[in-house]
Amino acid sequence: MHRRATLPARINILGEHTDYAGGLALPFAIDLRLTLDAYSQEESYDGDSKILELWRAAGGWPARLSVESEIPIGVGMSSSAALCLAVVLCVNGPMNLQEACLEAQRIEHEVLKTPCGLLDQMAMMYAKEKCATLIDFSDHSVQSVVLPSEWMFKLVDSGIHRNLSEVSYQGSVDDTTRKVHLESENQRVLSALGASASSLGKLLNASHASLQSLGVSLSEIDERVTILQNTPGVFGARMMGGGYGGMILVLVEHSEVLPNHPLFQPSQGSFFEELLE
Repeated sequence: MHRRATLPARINILGEHTDYAGGLALPFAIDLRLTLDAYSQEESYDGDSKILELWRAAGGWPARLSVESEIPIGVGMSSSAALCLAVVLCVNGPMNLQEACLEAQRIEHEVLKTPCGLLDQMAMMYAKEKCATLIDFSDHSVQSVVLPSEWMFKLVDSGIHRNLSEVSYQGSVDDTTRKVHLESENQRVLSALGASASSLGKLLNASHASLQSLGVSLSEIDERVTILQNTPGVFGARMMGGGYGGMILVLVEHSEVLPNHPLFQPSQGSFFEELLE
């Protein structure tokens, strides 16, 4: 038996650090992908040690495992969630989307020690081409939202990479500050629906300021974000992902702004295949 699961990276427009608190988010999948091939074997398990640990945690059968990935590691583009979902899909075959998300979250908590919510997993599993996914984490409901053509996103690597299992993933501030961030970030997600690019840019800038107050940014990131926010043709910019480094999401007026960085469009989500040998 040969199974293959292919998972995308994701961009999160707004709704950072809301998933584990029952809030809202607006992510979309992009066409950078991780692919796991699983070949069944009689008895042995072969592959990278960490992938095998995830495989066994998911109840995997004897297999040879091979991974290829275009998703950068440690930059807030969900490489660990993609791997965990690929493992779960290859172990179990076709399954309920939300059950796959929950199982991938479970093994990520158990093996990778990242106390993540369900943003990344749901962004990947429910993604549709040309759409973002509005996720309500209070009941895990989803709604596809067609992205306006004037919303043009680029990613700028801050050059600061991190492992979220080694930092305070949910920040280090008091409950009042967390509540203020959650409520304001939820409102920004709702305000983004149907917003102009200029208005969305202001929401991105406000989101970054809120993440600063949450304690998940770094001064080096803030400096880079400020420079980008003040670049001609940039509507707004913010850190993206769990924090402490990684990619900066930038909303630009047209493709020639930041010409060394490509535009990213919403792509399809996950793929699963049973292949004949």
